[in-house]
Amino acid sequence: METTIRLNVQTKEELDKFKQYKNESYNELIRKLIYIAVKCENEPKLSQKTIKEIKEARERIKKGEFYTEAEAKKILGL
Repeated sequence: METTIRLNVQTKEELDKFKQYKNESYNELIRKLIYIAVKCENEPKLSQKTIKEIKEARERIKKGEFYTEAEAKKILGL
């Protein structure tokens, strides 16, 4: 089931900053944010480490420092 939600412009702009790639859907983005929120609630110490690692990974992605799925499979011999 799908639904439509209304967001004010500022909220949408802030959500856009969290996107890891241009075509990432808002559903994917919101699911990730929910996952992070639940982790923070259930495991606060682990959460700080996780959040730091996510921020670092996002910066690497923005810089283009990542492997495509095909490249990763090749490296792993899959």
